Amino acid sequence: MTSHTPQRMILRNVRVFDGVSDQAQDGMDVLVEGSHIVGVSSSPVAGSDGAIEIDAQGRFLMPGLSDAHVHLMGNANSMVEFLQGPTGALYGNTIAEAKRMLLRGFTTVRDMGGDTAPVKSLIDRGVFEGPRIFPSQAMISQTSGHADFAFVYDTPEEFGGKPSRTEDIHFTRVADGVPRVLAAVREQLRQGASQIKLTLGGGAASMYDPLNTLQYTPDEIKAAVQAASDYGTYVATHVYTPAGIARAIDAGVASIEHGHLADEETVKRIADAGVWLSMQPFAEADHHYPDPVRAAKNTEICEGTNQVYEWARKYSVKTAWGTDLLLEPQAAPRQSEMAARLGEFYSNAEALKMLTSGNAALFELAGERNTYRGGKLGVIAEGGWADMILVDGDPLQDISLIGDPDTNFKMIIKGGAVVKNDL
Repeated sequence: MTSHTPQRMILRNVRVFDGVSDQAQDGMDVLVEGSHIVGVSSSPVAGSDGAIEIDAQGRFLMPGLSDAHVHLMGNANSMVEFLQGPTGALYGNTIAEAKRMLLRGFTTVRDMGGDTAPVKSLIDRGVFEGPRIFPSQAMISQTSGHADFAFVYDTPEEFGGKPSRTEDIHFTRVADGVPRVLAAVREQLRQGASQIKLTLGGGAASMYDPLNTLQYTPDEIKAAVQAASDYGTYVATHVYTPAGIARAIDAGVASIEHGHLADEETVKRIADAGVWLSMQPFAEADHHYPDPVRAAKNTEICEGTNQVYEWARKYSVKTAWGTDLLLEPQAAPRQSEMAARLGEFYSNAEALKMLTSGNAALFELAGERNTYRGGKLGVIAEGGWADMILVDGDPLQDISLIGDPDTNFKMIIKGGAVVKNDL
């Protein structure tokens, strides 16, 4: 593996999938200067002294992959490590997983809970290798909500108790009532959040909340939306059920995270409201829970996946793709498999567009909180960030290729720097 950022790079004779079209174009040259793409041409690009020229021999070139719902810190650490491990080890594991994620071809991710703004800063400065990160910082929850990881016998902070361990490490923030919700949102923005993550309903990984629970009052959600909007960004919400989704939409939330238990009327309402649905193609084996209650919740969530995808397609919902792998570091490589799994619900072209330019359109809702707005994400086009993957084979014909990046991704480029070169 090598890493360098040339002033000028020419990829010759590539089959270009630009991230927005249904087809790829053969025999193209792509010109990179610094960190950006400055030309995509069917005519040979003139070389120059000092330029690095790569003969791709007709291989498939696509934008780097993106993941709209990761927990980098959660991917990299187990619950035991969260609760008992040294804080330094948590961040070390997170940085190591960021590099592995980049080598799986994921050049941009939206982190939906965890103290990743410092990691993002180090990656952006070139200290470590990893994807571009849109951090949410701590996911904000009510007491007994999805992101309340306090022990059952702990006194809530509202009654004089201490913050839980996951709050101490900025993975979660429990806040009850409008004033504390406002403070929690502003705290995440102060720490570098690109967008805000609220938990508005039950989840499989949490201990105290059945899936059908409604979490946060309308006034609390509206307060969070207002505080985020005042910073020029948006609120995304963990929620599965029709009632929870309706409450989120009514309050002005921009992105529904999950939504696997939605009914058809609710999916249509998501479409009519122009709200994003950030889905994950869950299978039961993606997560493992040691107790029957959480295992049953996981089963119920997974059983809704196929139907919600079908309705999302029917009503042309703005749909993003993510993984939401959490607290099982050994499962982190499943990210690639889940990307390929998207082809079970969409055509290969639709899936690849969602994994690239589609997700990028959601990320860009962060407005000026988007520190990467100096280039276009998720495309191979003039003015785009030079984030690209050179693939052996054609994912438009066989999307399973992206499920095995070690074998099939011959070159990975991020910001004009070659981070993997197996040519």
